[in-house]
Amino acid sequence: MESKPLARLDDPLAPAREAAAEMLRSRQRNFSLPQPFYNDERVFALDMQEIFGKEWLFAGMTSEIPTKGNFMTVEIGDNPVILVRGNDGQVHGFYNVCRHRGSRLCVKEKGKVAKLVCPYHQWTYELDGRLLFAGSDMGENFDLNQYGLKPVQVKTGGGFIFVSLADEPPAIDDFLATLEHYLAPYDMENTKVAVESSIVEQCNWKLVIENNRECYHCNGSHPELLNSLQEFDDTDDPRATPAYKALVAKKQADWDTLQVPWQLQRFGKRNRLTRTPLLDGAVSMTMDGKPACQKLMGRLQSPDLGSLRILHLPNSWNHFMGDHALVFRVLPLGPQQTLVTTKWLVHKDAVEGVDYDPAEMRKVWDATNDQDRRLAEENQRGINSQAYQPGPYSETYEFGVIDFINWYGERLLENLGHTAPELQVVKG
Repeated sequence: MESKPLARLDDPLAPAREAAAEMLRSRQRNFSLPQPFYNDERVFALDMQEIFGKEWLFAGMTSEIPTKGNFMTVEIGDNPVILVRGNDGQVHGFYNVCRHRGSRLCVKEKGKVAKLVCPYHQWTYELDGRLLFAGSDMGENFDLNQYGLKPVQVKTGGGFIFVSLADEPPAIDDFLATLEHYLAPYDMENTKVAVESSIVEQCNWKLVIENNRECYHCNGSHPELLNSLQEFDDTDDPRATPAYKALVAKKQADWDTLQVPWQLQRFGKRNRLTRTPLLDGAVSMTMDGKPACQKLMGRLQSPDLGSLRILHLPNSWNHFMGDHALVFRVLPLGPQQTLVTTKWLVHKDAVEGVDYDPAEMRKVWDATNDQDRRLAEENQRGINSQAYQPGPYSETYEFGVIDFINWYGERLLENLGHTAPELQVVKG
């Protein structure tokens, strides 16, 4: 029997919760979502509470905060978060909110500090969140121990940092262990960000992810990307040609010899890892398919490692090659506004201007990101029309989109306290 949440009398989103749940339960399978899921402020508020407020989110890389006192900040909706490398060498997460009167503690995106000091009234916190100093005017009964920073759950794996605002987030340890295994040859602690870009797309976050989860549009939209990228990454794909299957078999034998993991791994619909060849003769996602960085990552001995593709819903996709890696982070800003951040990673000892040229390294994905931005924004404009109604996805070309939308529907219903209808995984 379906369980229903207890309605809160003080919950202004109560009607939206019931309406969203009913739309998800009754929506047509393998069709896009009803219009409110892409443009309604109340549904967006539910997304921030029930998806971005409860799931594990990709925040950044451990190599971005390599030593004690290094910190980075990230904004998850209205919730500012700080990630800091503690005295114990571990990554700690806190709400970036002073316990005095709520000011943000760290106003920069990255930096290094001895202690965390609020710029407003200089309340001072240890790197593990303990309040150390609050001035002399708080009264003799003031207890420092009661006013430490509020923690945010943090887990790391394979150089990735994931955070969750939930008290009891979903299981993720198996995925993290797999990340550790697949990324061990890359020695992710010894990488650095060579280039970083952020763009704001005027569209709902789900349209950004939907666009990423299919390459149905690639042939007509991404000439730079298709200089190196295969449009599919699975020999079971109906589009896979005999030549592609032969290339896959050859490369997998090479990767076995190099002891580099390549097997497809899935963790439900949320996480997916697979290594797939680039176009024959290409070794990196560059304009000419040649390495963007002459110094390979980690312990790798060959640049010809294809692309290790890593998916983490709801907010990240990634490509790891022999010479450099690309990590992507998606953060919603509003019902029709999304921040997309791209980081290009290289070996920490690679020298700019000698081993790599940042301008050349970023050309393919700068072009691709801008092309995807325009596609998603036009998608949003059409969805906003009164003429919009959900349309059918292609099970051949858009199985990844179907899996994402099914995952989203299942998680939103479950987090709202409803039982999701049984949904299929379209493709392994």
